[in-house]
Amino acid sequence: ISFNAIDSALSSLKNCQSYINSGMDVATQVALDLVESFNDEEDINNMEKVMLEYATMDRELNHYIKAFEETINQVKREKPENLPDLENLAQEKFLEMESKNRDSDLERNEKYMYFKDQLKEMKKQCSLFCDHGNDTIEQIDEDIAVTRSQTNFICPITQMTMKRPVRNKVCGHIYEESAILEMIQTQKQKKRKARCPKMGCSHDDVKASDLVPDEILKRVLDSQKKQ
Repeated sequence: ISFNAIDSALSSLKNCQSYINSGMDVATQVALDLVESFNDEEDINNMEKVMLEYATMDRELNHYIKAFEETINQVKREKPENLPDLENLAQEKFLEMESKNRDSDLERNEKYMYFKDQLKEMKKQCSLFCDHGNDTIEQIDEDIAVTRSQTNFICPITQMTMKRPVRNKVCGHIYEESAILEMIQTQKQKKRKARCPKMGCSHDDVKASDLVPDEILKRVLDSQKKQ
């Protein structure tokens, strides 16, 4: 196998990763819809199994990619007179990584952790429905909005109601996606770190990689908008 062939294989593997990420996003949305619709718990558990299957595929792909990259770097570093069998060398590295697999690895998958977090939050919100007896959906939506408190609706940067809220995984604060990304980019150009704009927060290094969509808050905001 030539270096060009390996580069092509790596590109294909990374494309597959994007498909897995998209699949996990869809599975998360479906699970949230199931909770919101009061579907059977078994259906929701099945979606969690789907997420774990995706996480397994993602781990395997990561190992393939790392094995190929390590193989290329090793050959370039050692510069052997006779080019070894790159395919076998990469396969050995891959199998070594796979032998160290643990079930707990899957539960640390970032998309899976986000799935669990959002599912837990959605179940909390939906538990409010059980406490409202025969109230109308409009009344329940209004009560949910109140329990989330108005401050959660307002971006600390724009001071306007958010449309695409994202939550900071480090400090837990929520911002309008475009506003926080612009702030991070502006500070980066000044060669400074972006401080969390939420008053009283001590987190002084907000990164784009730390931001995740707050699907639950977005659903509440969308519901309020429809009313």
